Amino acid sequence: VQLQASGGGLVQAGGSLRLSCATSGRAYTKYHIGWFRQAPGNEREFVAAIGWSSSRYADSVEGRFTISRENDENMVYLQMNGLKPDDTAVYYCAAWRRTRGMVVTGNVVDSWGQGTLVTVSS
Repeated sequence: VQLQASGGGLVQAGGSLRLSCATSGRAYTKYHIGWFRQAPGNEREFVAAIGWSSSRYADSVEGRFTISRENDENMVYLQMNGLKPDDTAVYYCAAWRRTRGMVVTGNVVDSWGQGTLVTVSS
């Protein structure tokens, strides 16, 4: 499955950004689609994932970030509100087989999109 992420940028603390992930056709039928992020010096970490009718979030973003999907457009979005400097990272769109569950570590991801940098200034 092919993925292409976009939408990163520079924003002040408390602001919002929306990331977009374009997926190859009907990827959602076989894969969970989600987002990971990697801050300098840190390991890549799970952020959010969306399945058929549910979504999952890391505790650190629960209540601030929302993942959504537009099937007709083969798009997945990550709406990020209430951004904090700790959210600064390169964000990656990812796809992994549904059999692996929704909350996963990066080593089971099947496909990665290119990263998009999110910088939150204090």
